[in-house]
Amino acid sequence: MNYNRIRQLNNTAEVNHYILYWMSRDQRVEDNWALIYAQKLAIELKQPLAVVFCLAPEYLGATLRQYDFMLKGLQEVEQDLKKLNIPFILLSGQPHKEILKYVSKYNIGAIVTDFNPLRIKREWNEEITKEINIPFYEVDAHNIVPVRVASAKLEYAAYTIRPKINRQLPEYLTEFPRLKRMKPNWPKSIDSINWDRLFKSLKVDNSVEPVADIKPGNKAAFKCLSNFINKKLDNYNNKRNDPSLDGQSGLSPYLHFGQISAQRVALEVQKTTINFHAQEAFLEELIIRRELSDNYCYYNADYDNFNGFPDWAKKTITEHRQDKRDYLYSLEEFENGKTHDKLWNAAQLEMVKTGKMHGFMRMYWVKKILEWSLSPEKSMKTAVYLNDKYELDGRDPNGYAGIAWSIGGMHDRAWGEREIFGKIRYMNYNGCKRKFDIDKYIDKVDNLVK
Repeated sequence: MNYNRIRQLNNTAEVNHYILYWMSRDQRVEDNWALIYAQKLAIELKQPLAVVFCLAPEYLGATLRQYDFMLKGLQEVEQDLKKLNIPFILLSGQPHKEILKYVSKYNIGAIVTDFNPLRIKREWNEEITKEINIPFYEVDAHNIVPVRVASAKLEYAAYTIRPKINRQLPEYLTEFPRLKRMKPNWPKSIDSINWDRLFKSLKVDNSVEPVADIKPGNKAAFKCLSNFINKKLDNYNNKRNDPSLDGQSGLSPYLHFGQISAQRVALEVQKTTINFHAQEAFLEELIIRRELSDNYCYYNADYDNFNGFPDWAKKTITEHRQDKRDYLYSLEEFENGKTHDKLWNAAQLEMVKTGKMHGFMRMYWVKKILEWSLSPEKSMKTAVYLNDKYELDGRDPNGYAGIAWSIGGMHDRAWGEREIFGKIRYMNYNGCKRKFDIDKYIDKVDNLVK
């Protein structure tokens, strides 16, 4: 493997005991660089290996919908690890505290974890680093070109990061080594996981129900990928921006939870003989745009608020703070889809009922929240809250970057000036009407939620 994926978070060198992979963002066994490195370390040092996952009692507004999808995927992780004789340990509580307790109690010799650019995981890592005297490694198993390797700074836009990523893709977009079956030598007894009891014990918002039509886990992710390649990829560049059609990959929940590797998706797409332009359009979204979002969250501490916007955008929005709004809606009205705009209401309903919203509609949806809110700060909070509560792929760099693009011009440029938006790119109902069949989309949503 390429060791540039790995960063040691502390300066401790000696490894004397068991190797623990703290699985967090990348919830899969297959094609997981963090697990590959943890096993390599264990084999080289002739030490036992275990995988631990810590279930946080709450996580950035996630509801039963997201916890259900995640836990069902982790059940598959447990079974896949069992085939390799690698024990799977499930802890519950504040992750940094529970990991520290486990490390101390069981004499762990080194920790490996996966990379996440969001503040919450970085804070957990920092708390653990302060308290341990064993090596602590972070492996970027989520991006094809690791974030710190792709760029050492916050990138302005896709066009600035694209050549940097493309230059390094040949080095990183490679096949994965296969994991080895290990001797069953973890010296500590492992409690069996009572998944039914675990589901019942969740103290999260259960008013947002699980999505029945999207099956979680690595096997379902590969089935979704196969369906996309065989039935949709050929027309991807023609249909992907039409919300009335089923032209997108459907992979975003699996990529968000790390139930499939983006690198594996890219490799499988490149193996096909499907037209080059379709491949190119999809790989632009999968690699460049997705990794730009990780860059944004990693190098911008204010990725989810007004302070994170570029200076030109903050200036132009501020100049238009006092502009009259024709409509103003409360959070409750937004959440229940009670606006005057039937297109916006359909997008909101699609998200609430199905756990997803078409990518094109997400842009329109966020921009209208800006237009119908008292301030950009309030619109940002509303959009983040709703996105993270209902979307299966919420609480994700893609979501934060997309909202910042829509409200604060992130990764975009200045456009013609207008009320409320200033020089932020504008979208409206009539523009959507020219691009796709609005009534067909609304009917499609109505049929989905019946």
